[in-house]
Amino acid sequence: MQHTSGGPPSPGGSFRRGVRMGAPFSAVAFLLSTSFGVVAVQAGFTPLQAVVMSAVVHAGSAQFATVAIVGAGGGLLTAVTAAGLMNGRFLAMGVAFAPSLPGRPVKRWFQGQTVVDPSWVMANRGDGTFDRHLLFGATVPQYLGWVGGTCLGAFGGDLLGDTEALGLDAVFPAFFLALLVGELRTPGTRGVALVGALVALALVPFTPAGVPILVAAVVALVGLGRVPSPPARPGEEPA
Repeated sequence: MQHTSGGPPSPGGSFRRGVRMGAPFSAVAFLLSTSFGVVAVQAGFTPLQAVVMSAVVHAGSAQFATVAIVGAGGGLLTAVTAAGLMNGRFLAMGVAFAPSLPGRPVKRWFQGQTVVDPSWVMANRGDGTFDRHLLFGATVPQYLGWVGGTCLGAFGGDLLGDTEALGLDAVFPAFFLALLVGELRTPGTRGVALVGALVALALVPFTPAGVPILVAAVVALVGLGRVPSPPARPGEEPA
């Protein structure tokens, strides 16, 4: 986005630009969360519980994992632990984003709650800093799409008719498959993703519900800790 004055964009301008950039992701969030609302109710959640979970957590992989574990008869502690491990990436993202947040700790904490994967990437300036107003703006439509889709799926699942005919039942497994395929395309994490998937598949027939996801998440975290940092580019200091 060019600015004729040559100065940095205004907070309002960055926010509006973020909203425009986040709008396409809102449509994807709406579709995914509609599926989440349907499967959450099918797993035993009340519609209100499903909506509150989306409003508070706003993390697709963690929410789907929780519903999958609970729906298969797994314990709530296992579900929460697995969800926490799947959201472990937000610790690293938050550490990177923190220097770009002004104010006292409580204010910074509230601002940090707006971090979601697409917004974090879009707001990254590439020099170690982030446009926080752009990130805020990009997250707004995604959040509204996620909560709105959950409302439709949770409260209007019966009105949608045959969810299998609509393909909503396929969105759930396809979501996790897309995550796995994305990691398999990344050289640095390809082996870790493959080992995690194989561990989960191997444990499914022999362990209680939720344990395969939990163990695979631990394996992935340990494996990622052993992945070497990429070599520094010419003129850059090694990480």
